[in-house]
Amino acid sequence: MGSSRFPKRYLIVFLTFICTSVCYIERVGFSIAYTAAADAAGVNQSSKGVILSTFYYGYACSQVPGGWAAQKIGGRRVLLLSFLLWSLTCAFVPLDPNRTLVLVIARLLVGVAQGFIFPSIHTVLAQWVPPHERSRSVSFTTSGMYLGAAMGMLMLPSLVKYRGPQSVFLAEAALGAMWSLLWFSYATDPPCSEHPKASASGFGESLLPLKGSSKLKVDSTRTSTIPWKRIVTSLPVWAIVVNNFTFHYALYVLMNWLPTYFELGLGISLQEMGSSKMMPYLNMFLFSNIGGVIADHFVTRRILSITKTRKLLNTVGFIVASLALMALPYFRTSGGALFCSSVALGFLALGRAGFAVNHMDIAPRYAGIIMGVSNTAGTLAGIVGVDLTGRLLEAAKDAQLDLTSPESWTSVFSIPGLLCIFSSFVFLVLSTGQRIFD
Repeated sequence: MGSSRFPKRYLIVFLTFICTSVCYIERVGFSIAYTAAADAAGVNQSSKGVILSTFYYGYACSQVPGGWAAQKIGGRRVLLLSFLLWSLTCAFVPLDPNRTLVLVIARLLVGVAQGFIFPSIHTVLAQWVPPHERSRSVSFTTSGMYLGAAMGMLMLPSLVKYRGPQSVFLAEAALGAMWSLLWFSYATDPPCSEHPKASASGFGESLLPLKGSSKLKVDSTRTSTIPWKRIVTSLPVWAIVVNNFTFHYALYVLMNWLPTYFELGLGISLQEMGSSKMMPYLNMFLFSNIGGVIADHFVTRRILSITKTRKLLNTVGFIVASLALMALPYFRTSGGALFCSSVALGFLALGRAGFAVNHMDIAPRYAGIIMGVSNTAGTLAGIVGVDLTGRLLEAAKDAQLDLTSPESWTSVFSIPGLLCIFSSFVFLVLSTGQRIFD
């Protein structure tokens, strides 16, 4: 189960990091491959939007069921099954822009499958990781998303150019299959020996399977009744939900519209920017891990309580991000815009050491369930934010504003900026680092 120098839980955390990286390579890869194929086939922008957004509808629908399945069946098993499903879908679905129905069904399947992944990861980490390691473990795992996005944006366009759009699907399927093999080979349920401080940290034996003479004791969380009413009416849960919504609203708006801002707002070609356009995502990767290390340092050294640590990092992250977002349209050079977007995304990632880890603070037994609820809100934020941004820009054009003017983009970036301020206030007032669910 691992040596004292490299405990098994470190391997589990590393595998979940690779998991999130591969997931975001897939998401970025589909956008790159489909856009290239659709443009070559002359598909209109409306049809492209339908295909590109279909994933998020499937993703939103499966978040809560994903948390429930991880709770009942076990996060380790659900994670493997969901990875196999989307990998097989990528492997066998042809990338033909004219077969709209096939692509819609495929993207729904991939979205549904990936919707099970993050609730399952939180269930696994809640079982494996003791409280004094939670912040850096969750931050490291989620930082894989940003590294995967950066790697995908940097490398996959070349694959499309030299091997064609379909090659991206096959490469993603191969990555998914390789990760599934690693997870099947090395992932296990945690024994109590991995957690000598389990009782003191609030895990208790009911959370962790026990080694018996011939078999493991059944995890009681899989047979316990999920307290849905308490979850839905819990103010600390709503603090997490609100902040997850805001985080993903800002993230998806920048992911989807920042290239348009460079192209139309600043008149700068993305090709001319080279690898510098990856800096915002690399900054997220860096700040996500910095936030986790700082949070665990504060908790371990008893500098601050868990509650104060979560509130401090969440507030600093979201407030600085809000200032950078609202300043972004007034920077008229690529360097200035990259600086603002990097600061905004970096400090949003820092804030994840507040709200995103809080699932396991307040309810380690139901971390997957609460993650499913909050991530549903985050996915809906992406759908709303991306669509609303398009409408705001169309309204600016109807008002005869030039898209090169800062006024056309002020509302686009001010909305997530103001949401960051509101969400940080909600988290300050309503959140707690104490365990509130038995």
